Amino acid sequence: MQKIGVFVCWCGSNIAATVDVAAVVEALKVQPGVVYATDYQYMCSASGQNIIKDAIKEYGLTGVVICSCSPRMHEATFRKTVQAAGLNPYMLEIANIREQCSWIHKDIKEATEKAIILGRSAIAKVQLNAPLTSQTSPVVKRALVIGGGIAGIQTALDIADAGFEVDIVEKKPTIGGKMSQLDKTFPTLDCAACILTPKMVDAGANDKIHLYTYCEVDKVSGFVGNFSVTIKQKPRYVDPVKCTGCGACTEKCPSKKTPNEFNMGLDNRPAIYIPFAQAVPKLAVIDRDACIHFKTGKCGLCVRTCGAGAINYDQKEEFITKEYGAIVVATGYNQIKPVKFDEYLYSQSKDVVTSLEFERIMNAAGPTKGQLVCPSDGRHPKKIVFVQCVGSRGDSCRDKSYCSKICCMYTAKHAMLVKDHHPDIDVTVFYIDVRTPGKNFDEFYRRAVEQYGVHYIKGMVGKVEQGQGCLKVQASDLLNNEQIHMDADMVVLASAIEPDESARNLATMLTASMDTNDFFTEAHAKLRPVESPTAGIFLSGVCQGPKDIPETVAQASAAAAKVIGLLAKDSLLCNACVAHSDETLCNGCSQCANVCAYGAITYEERLVMDKGVRETRRVAVVNEAICQGCGACTVTCPSGAMDLKGFANNQIMAEVDAICK
Repeated sequence: MQKIGVFVCWCGSNIAATVDVAAVVEALKVQPGVVYATDYQYMCSASGQNIIKDAIKEYGLTGVVICSCSPRMHEATFRKTVQAAGLNPYMLEIANIREQCSWIHKDIKEATEKAIILGRSAIAKVQLNAPLTSQTSPVVKRALVIGGGIAGIQTALDIADAGFEVDIVEKKPTIGGKMSQLDKTFPTLDCAACILTPKMVDAGANDKIHLYTYCEVDKVSGFVGNFSVTIKQKPRYVDPVKCTGCGACTEKCPSKKTPNEFNMGLDNRPAIYIPFAQAVPKLAVIDRDACIHFKTGKCGLCVRTCGAGAINYDQKEEFITKEYGAIVVATGYNQIKPVKFDEYLYSQSKDVVTSLEFERIMNAAGPTKGQLVCPSDGRHPKKIVFVQCVGSRGDSCRDKSYCSKICCMYTAKHAMLVKDHHPDIDVTVFYIDVRTPGKNFDEFYRRAVEQYGVHYIKGMVGKVEQGQGCLKVQASDLLNNEQIHMDADMVVLASAIEPDESARNLATMLTASMDTNDFFTEAHAKLRPVESPTAGIFLSGVCQGPKDIPETVAQASAAAAKVIGLLAKDSLLCNACVAHSDETLCNGCSQCANVCAYGAITYEERLVMDKGVRETRRVAVVNEAICQGCGACTVTCPSGAMDLKGFANNQIMAEVDAICK
């Protein structure tokens, strides 16, 4: 029988306020195998860890149970503690009496009883624990960044500056993301292109960075330090080696009726196009659905125009498989199309636009060359109404429940730019709350009100109707408790942002966690904000939640720092809690291999002694360097041959028995 020590943590008042820790100690010290039990205010502190070390040496402990907060927080800490005292780190069990007990109970008696049960369960399990040894696996010193917006670019640049190879996979023909579509950035009103383009150029010219544009991640396998990723290269029908980006083909193309995605569909582009002037790489791409050659087999004007001979109609999809030590998700966001909000007339009037569409109208490189005109007839507007929180912070099925975070600030930016360029235009903003949490953000908003005379009205727009040569806006003024009816030439909707549509499919491939809004979930909101719960997967930018450009860049560099720390290691300790097969029970059915997400299970012909008879049998063999201990094989195995070290079936049942007795 094990000699077990039990250590109950107060966690300040987090546990002690709801759980009678002294009663827990008294109840657990009489459990079979327990030779020592005590409590301490902060068991994870240096003093608390010394109590554990001293007890291991004094009482010759062979097993340790710590009743404290989640093992997700401190399991690594306590494993190092017991290992420093000469005990195998896997002879430790943690009973979570904070998140699973004290935090969800108000009654002290009830919480104390549950804490005792959880402690008893951990004692039963540690009785059956056995020392485990971790193997090591090498680290591939190359990183993958999925997404080529400002988050992906900054992450890649920082990783490359540390001397590691990094690939950027971007599904569009060029890197740059949403920031490349902006005119100015708040709160400094910097030209977005002026600060983004140098980074794009740096990424394109860096020897350590390899751009895979017009590509998508098709398949991901492997584990931290050793990911295998298949990248799908979509055909450009333009040879990237030969193309010089001169643009002659785009000028001669006769098919020019395709809505321009970069300008939010406010103008048209040719079938062969370069997305925008500063595109990196600056290569043409053919839209197969719009190209006359692919529709009729005729035309071919771009072939005759291209002096470099870069046009290649025979290009096919290609699949490239590469190995990576770490993967960074930087898939960004999209602004919702407010087509479900019929009360704003977005689907019926060209003069009702989203904020990003308004951004392109205001941009000198946009569809109107920076001239602020009404999209319906090109006239100069005299009155513009901005509507905040369209699709954000709502409780209906069409709304996002969260705040999109950037809308208040970019609306203030738009209002200031309008008044700065066109003082004659009257600007009104309808809002629920004005949220300005960043550095100098509140001062920026106040400038819009105090210096530029923008009218801010606390209230929501209820309806927009088409009038005679204008838009009729019905709204409420909550501060003055009155209804407002006003005419406007343009209405700008600050519609919600949401994760890119590729996020959920990508999360499935990466076995990464997502929340109900399809944002990637971080490992810990405060302590591990740029890491996914899946080891080796890191998060950068809006894929993790709404944020502005400064916050995005900060998180991108933080993710890069985590990646650099991982790639700097030559090898990683593998998980010791891996699956293993009892060859006398295995019938070679392959069900475990079919469910293994990591490809850790293979089959071999082995000589097996079964009931005194030696026979050759096809049995499962687990590669412990690849196995991540997920346990999927153990629950799938119909013969009970697969088991998990550290979480064996008999250990789990011992815990259940301890709870039920």
